[in-house]
Amino acid sequence: MHPTLIPSGIALTLSAETASELMTRSPVSLREGATLAEAIACLTDRGIGGAPVIDEAGRPVGVLTESDLVVHKREGLAGMKPADEERTLVRDIMTPAVFTVRTDARAAAVIEHMRSLNVHRIFVVDEAGILVGVITSLDILRRLDLHD
Repeated sequence: MHPTLIPSGIALTLSAETASELMTRSPVSLREGATLAEAIACLTDRGIGGAPVIDEAGRPVGVLTESDLVVHKREGLAGMKPADEERTLVRDIMTPAVFTVRTDARAAAVIEHMRSLNVHRIFVVDEAGILVGVITSLDILRRLDLHD
């Protein structure tokens, strides 16, 4: 039997009702036309493992993660030269699928959506589809309250 992390009789309550209340505002994002070198510097300097990729209007069009970078490096390892990082664009190696929710989405529905997609982050957009936030698994954990 596995040990229980939450003692018996303790309840968890989510202290957020909407995606807007769960999200981290103004997330770091990458322009789709940025170079691979710029993207690596951005992710490394900020100590993050991934970021949404946005178009000129600020709408999310993909996501770039450490996994995308590793796959790209592995696939191009044989002929990869340092200058390739200056010529390769984010749009060429990003994952083109991006999962979004609106700011007014119910928090419980967002969590269920993330669980069903098996993702650790989901992006939040406004009515015009412009990126305004990100919700990560850690954001959700921060909004859980323990009660006797």
